Amino acid sequence: MIVLVLGACASKPTHPATYTVKRGDTLYSIAWKHRLDYHDLARWNGIGRDYLIQPGQVLRLTPDGRVAKTSSPPPAGKPAKAVPKQPASRPLPPLPEGAPIQWQWPVDAGRATLTNRPNGGQGLTIEGRSGQDIRAAGSGRVVYTGTGLLGYGQLVIIKHSETYLSAYGHTQSVAVHEGDAVTGGQRIATMGAGPQGTPMLYFEIRINGTPGNPLSLLPQRR
Repeated sequence: MIVLVLGACASKPTHPATYTVKRGDTLYSIAWKHRLDYHDLARWNGIGRDYLIQPGQVLRLTPDGRVAKTSSPPPAGKPAKAVPKQPASRPLPPLPEGAPIQWQWPVDAGRATLTNRPNGGQGLTIEGRSGQDIRAAGSGRVVYTGTGLLGYGQLVIIKHSETYLSAYGHTQSVAVHEGDAVTGGQRIATMGAGPQGTPMLYFEIRINGTPGNPLSLLPQRR
Protein backbone atom coordinates (compact mmCIF):
# COMPACT_ATOMS: atom_id res chain seq x y z
CA MET A 1 0.00 0.00 0.00
CA ILE A 2 1.33 3.44 -0.93
CA VAL A 3 0.17 6.65 0.74
CA LEU A 4 0.90 10.18 -0.42
CA VAL A 5 1.64 12.79 2.23
CA LEU A 6 2.03 16.37 1.08
CA GLY A 7 4.34 18.58 3.09
CA ALA A 8 4.20 22.33 3.37
CA CYS A 9 5.12 24.29 0.26
CA ALA A 10 8.85 24.71 0.33
CA SER A 11 11.06 27.50 -0.86
CA LYS A 12 14.46 26.74 -2.25
CA PRO A 13 16.64 25.51 0.63
CA THR A 14 19.36 27.80 1.86
CA HIS A 15 22.69 26.90 3.36
CA PRO A 16 25.85 28.68 4.50
CA ALA A 17 28.46 29.70 1.94
CA THR A 18 31.16 27.49 3.45
CA TYR A 19 31.56 24.34 5.52
CA THR A 20 34.51 23.16 7.62
CA VAL A 21 35.20 19.45 7.20
CA LYS A 22 34.98 17.40 10.41
CA ARG A 23 36.37 13.99 11.26
CA GLY A 24 34.18 11.32 9.67
CA ASP A 25 32.83 13.60 6.92
CA THR A 26 32.94 12.54 3.30
CA LEU A 27 32.24 14.64 0.23
CA TYR A 28 29.07 12.60 -0.29
CA SER A 29 27.74 13.18 3.24
CA ILE A 30 28.46 16.92 3.07
CA ALA A 31 26.73 17.21 -0.30
CA TRP A 32 23.79 15.14 1.02
CA LYS A 33 23.39 17.31 4.10
CA HIS A 34 23.22 20.51 2.05
CA ARG A 35 21.22 19.05 -0.87
CA LEU A 36 24.04 19.53 -3.36
CA ASP A 37 25.39 17.43 -6.19
CA TYR A 38 28.76 16.10 -5.04
CA HIS A 39 30.14 16.76 -8.56
CA ASP A 40 29.42 20.49 -8.11
CA LEU A 41 30.91 20.49 -4.62
CA ALA A 42 34.08 18.88 -5.95
CA ARG A 43 34.31 21.30 -8.88
CA TRP A 44 33.78 24.44 -6.77
CA ASN A 45 36.62 23.36 -4.47
CA GLY A 46 39.09 21.96 -7.00
CA ILE A 47 38.75 18.41 -5.61
CA GLY A 48 39.87 15.55 -7.86
CA ARG A 49 38.01 12.40 -8.85
CA ASP A 50 39.23 10.65 -5.71
CA TYR A 51 36.97 13.09 -3.77
CA LEU A 52 39.58 13.27 -1.01
CA ILE A 53 38.99 15.85 1.75
CA GLN A 54 40.79 16.66 4.99
CA PRO A 55 39.40 17.50 8.46
CA GLY A 56 39.71 21.26 8.95
CA GLN A 57 39.42 21.98 5.22
CA VAL A 58 36.99 24.79 4.38
CA LEU A 59 34.72 23.98 1.44
CA ARG A 60 32.69 26.35 -0.68
CA LEU A 61 29.01 25.40 -0.75
CA THR A 62 28.15 27.80 -3.57
CA PRO A 63 29.99 28.60 -6.81
CA ASP A 64 30.97 32.03 -5.50
CA GLY A 65 31.12 31.17 -1.79
CA ARG A 66 33.79 32.92 0.19
CA VAL A 67 36.27 30.65 1.88
CA ALA A 68 36.58 31.58 5.54
CA LYS A 69 39.64 33.64 6.43
CA THR A 70 42.31 32.04 8.54
CA SER A 71 42.05 32.77 12.23
CA SER A 72 44.01 35.67 13.71
CA PRO A 73 47.39 34.88 15.28
CA PRO A 74 47.43 34.55 19.09
CA PRO A 75 48.46 37.57 21.16
CA ALA A 76 52.16 38.10 21.73
CA GLY A 77 53.58 35.93 24.48
CA LYS A 78 51.03 33.17 24.03
CA PRO A 79 52.29 30.36 21.82
CA ALA A 80 49.85 28.89 19.34
CA LYS A 81 48.48 25.49 20.22
CA ALA A 82 49.60 22.71 17.93
CA VAL A 83 46.73 21.17 16.02
CA PRO A 84 47.16 17.42 15.54
CA LYS A 85 47.05 16.31 11.94
CA GLN A 86 43.84 14.47 11.13
CA PRO A 87 43.66 11.63 8.63
CA ALA A 88 42.01 12.38 5.30
CA SER A 89 38.81 10.66 4.29
CA ARG A 90 39.53 7.43 2.46
CA PRO A 91 39.29 7.71 -1.35
CA LEU A 92 36.94 5.17 -2.89
CA PRO A 93 37.66 3.25 -6.10
CA PRO A 94 35.50 4.25 -9.08
CA LEU A 95 32.40 2.28 -10.00
CA PRO A 96 32.71 0.14 -13.11
CA GLU A 97 30.66 1.18 -16.12
CA GLY A 98 27.81 -1.23 -16.72
CA ALA A 99 24.17 -1.76 -17.53
CA PRO A 100 21.39 0.61 -16.35
CA ILE A 101 20.42 0.29 -12.70
CA GLN A 102 17.87 -2.44 -12.02
CA TRP A 103 15.95 -0.82 -9.18
CA GLN A 104 14.15 -2.91 -6.56
CA TRP A 105 12.37 -2.26 -3.29
CA PRO A 106 14.66 -2.11 -0.25
CA VAL A 107 12.17 -4.07 1.91
CA ASP A 108 9.80 -6.87 0.94
CA ALA A 109 6.52 -5.41 2.22
CA GLY A 110 5.00 -2.71 4.42
CA ARG A 111 2.96 0.42 3.79
CA ALA A 112 5.00 3.01 1.88
CA THR A 113 4.25 6.70 2.42
CA LEU A 114 5.51 9.18 -0.19
CA THR A 115 6.45 12.41 1.53
CA ASN A 116 7.28 15.83 0.13
CA ARG A 117 10.09 17.04 2.37
CA PRO A 118 9.79 20.55 3.85
CA ASN A 119 13.14 21.55 2.33
CA GLY A 120 12.26 20.16 -1.10
CA GLY A 121 12.40 16.75 -2.73
CA GLN A 122 10.65 13.49 -1.89
CA GLY A 123 11.26 10.26 -0.02
CA LEU A 124 9.51 7.10 1.11
CA THR A 125 8.69 6.09 4.66
CA ILE A 126 8.21 2.30 4.66
CA GLU A 127 6.69 0.56 7.67
CA GLY A 128 7.95 -2.82 8.78
CA ARG A 129 9.30 -4.90 11.66
CA SER A 130 12.16 -4.10 13.98
CA GLY A 131 15.22 -5.98 12.75
CA GLN A 132 13.74 -6.63 9.30
CA ASP A 133 16.30 -6.98 6.51
CA ILE A 134 16.99 -3.90 4.38
CA ARG A 135 18.46 -4.59 0.97
CA ALA A 136 20.31 -2.46 -1.58
CA ALA A 137 17.87 -1.01 -4.10
CA GLY A 138 20.48 -1.47 -6.82
CA SER A 139 24.11 -2.38 -7.36
CA GLY A 140 26.71 0.19 -6.37
CA ARG A 141 29.24 1.16 -3.74
CA VAL A 142 28.71 2.22 -0.13
CA VAL A 143 29.93 5.81 0.26
CA TYR A 144 28.64 6.62 3.76
CA THR A 145 27.57 4.90 6.95
CA GLY A 146 26.99 6.78 10.17
CA THR A 147 24.78 9.00 12.30
CA GLY A 148 26.21 12.39 11.40
CA LEU A 149 23.30 13.61 9.26
CA LEU A 150 20.51 15.10 11.37
CA GLY A 151 17.06 13.60 10.82
CA TYR A 152 18.20 10.31 9.26
CA GLY A 153 19.24 8.29 12.30
CA GLN A 154 21.82 5.66 11.42
CA LEU A 155 22.18 6.09 7.66
CA VAL A 156 23.64 4.17 4.72
CA ILE A 157 24.27 5.89 1.38
CA ILE A 158 25.01 3.91 -1.80
CA LYS A 159 26.40 5.42 -4.99
CA HIS A 160 24.93 3.63 -8.00
CA SER A 161 26.36 5.80 -10.77
CA GLU A 162 27.59 9.33 -11.40
CA THR A 163 23.91 10.35 -11.34
CA TYR A 164 22.19 8.27 -8.66
CA LEU A 165 22.61 7.87 -4.89
CA SER A 166 20.22 6.03 -2.58
CA ALA A 167 19.84 6.39 1.18
CA TYR A 168 18.52 4.13 3.92
CA GLY A 169 17.72 5.95 7.16
CA HIS A 170 16.82 4.91 10.72
CA THR A 171 18.60 1.57 10.47
CA GLN A 172 19.13 -0.58 13.55
CA SER A 173 22.36 -2.26 12.46
CA VAL A 174 24.56 -1.95 9.39
CA ALA A 175 26.08 -4.95 7.61
CA VAL A 176 28.36 -3.03 5.19
CA HIS A 177 31.24 -0.58 5.39
CA GLU A 178 32.23 2.50 3.41
CA GLY A 179 33.94 1.39 0.21
CA ASP A 180 32.11 -1.95 -0.06
CA ALA A 181 30.71 -2.91 -3.45
CA VAL A 182 27.15 -4.22 -3.16
CA THR A 183 24.72 -5.88 -5.53
CA GLY A 184 21.02 -5.18 -5.88
CA GLY A 185 19.09 -7.14 -3.27
CA GLN A 186 22.10 -7.61 -0.99
CA ARG A 187 21.36 -7.27 2.73
CA ILE A 188 22.95 -4.03 3.91
CA ALA A 189 21.20 -3.25 7.22
CA THR A 190 18.25 -3.98 9.49
CA MET A 191 15.26 -1.80 10.22
CA GLY A 192 15.27 0.39 13.30
CA ALA A 193 12.86 2.88 14.83
CA GLY A 194 11.90 6.23 13.35
CA PRO A 195 11.35 9.54 15.18
CA GLN A 196 8.01 8.30 16.59
CA GLY A 197 9.57 5.10 17.94
CA THR A 198 7.88 2.79 15.43
CA PRO A 199 9.82 0.46 13.09
CA MET A 200 10.38 2.09 9.70
CA LEU A 201 12.82 2.73 6.89
CA TYR A 202 13.23 6.19 5.39
CA PHE A 203 14.37 5.76 1.77
CA GLU A 204 15.55 8.30 -0.79
CA ILE A 205 16.91 8.21 -4.32
CA ARG A 206 18.85 11.34 -5.24
CA ILE A 207 19.30 12.34 -8.86
CA ASN A 208 22.25 14.71 -9.27
CA GLY A 209 21.85 15.68 -5.62
CA THR A 210 18.07 16.24 -5.66
CA PRO A 211 15.71 13.82 -3.83
CA GLY A 212 13.45 12.49 -6.59
CA ASN A 213 10.26 10.45 -6.39
CA PRO A 214 11.42 6.87 -5.71
CA LEU A 215 8.13 5.51 -7.07
CA SER A 216 9.09 6.73 -10.54
CA LEU A 217 12.07 4.33 -10.49
CA LEU A 218 11.01 1.40 -8.30
CA PRO A 219 8.99 -1.42 -9.88
CA GLN A 220 5.26 -1.40 -9.18
CA ARG A 221 4.29 -3.48 -6.17
CA ARG A 222 1.80 -6.26 -6.77
